[in-house]
Amino acid sequence: MPTYSYRCDNCGHHFDAHQSMTAAALVTCPECGKDSLQKVMAGISAIVFKGSGFYHNDSRSSGGSSTQK
Repeated sequence: MPTYSYRCDNCGHHFDAHQSMTAAALVTCPECGKDSLQKVMAGISAIVFKGSGFYHNDSRSSGGSSTQK
């Protein structure tokens, strides 16, 4: 489950919340009770691929090939 950062425009309270990707964004500040929360877009990290990688023949069945020789 992703972690989203929120900041209140009214009181400046900043916190993180674990939410599913399909959940609606939070709007009510837990500190002051006002509907003034905004999602903070933090630096989004890049995808890091580790391991030997993927090869052209990894998804093919052993029964044949679509390329002609």
